[in-house]
Amino acid sequence: MDYGYIKKNLEALKAELSELQEKYGNEVTLVAVTKSGTDDELLALASFGIENIGENRPGELKRRGELLSASGYAPALHEIGNLQRNKVKYIIDKVSLIHSLDNLELAREINKRAEAAGRVVPVLIEINSAEEPQKDGVMPSDAMAFYEEIKDMPNISVRGLMTMGPVCDEPEDIRPYFRLTKQLFDKMKAAGCFTGNGILSMGMSDSYRVAIEEGATLVRVGRRLFIKD
Repeated sequence: MDYGYIKKNLEALKAELSELQEKYGNEVTLVAVTKSGTDDELLALASFGIENIGENRPGELKRRGELLSASGYAPALHEIGNLQRNKVKYIIDKVSLIHSLDNLELAREINKRAEAAGRVVPVLIEINSAEEPQKDGVMPSDAMAFYEEIKDMPNISVRGLMTMGPVCDEPEDIRPYFRLTKQLFDKMKAAGCFTGNGILSMGMSDSYRVAIEEGATLVRVGRRLFIKD
């Protein structure tokens, strides 16, 4: 099968991200979210040079990580979905960044499994920027206190923040939540909370432009990579 549409979509997205980076002055990492693609489309994407792959489900991250490796590809693997404690063991030796750390029990499990695996695992604290009670994430007002609880865990490296924001009909409607998260990110970065330069993971296929305008340094884009002409 011809996967030229994936190459075309990827090149167009990279060109747009380059323009947005130049306009707003923040370097942006693209994580390709592959849950809507087949295994063959995943391998095609890897063959076109994608450097970061994101999966929502730990089981798929494990399986697809092994598939990529067996096929000679080694992109960084990102766990971007809700992560249950009993699933940490499946990804701990493969994951490059966990985007969804939001409770102390999960942090302890990641730290324990990472120690057993002999590695330090980079994580992002997930922020519930709209303070929706039914959703995962740390409330913005609790973020610093949560950081204080986990900062001394030796096998976790806090790299920054992630937010999903609420489901909105229009991308513009999510802007206030991205802006709030960026303000919190800046506050915590200034306080020395993050290892390295800090990562702010915000924005998906419908909202990455607004996210970059508001200071995102990482965007998670999926289905637009797999659109066929």
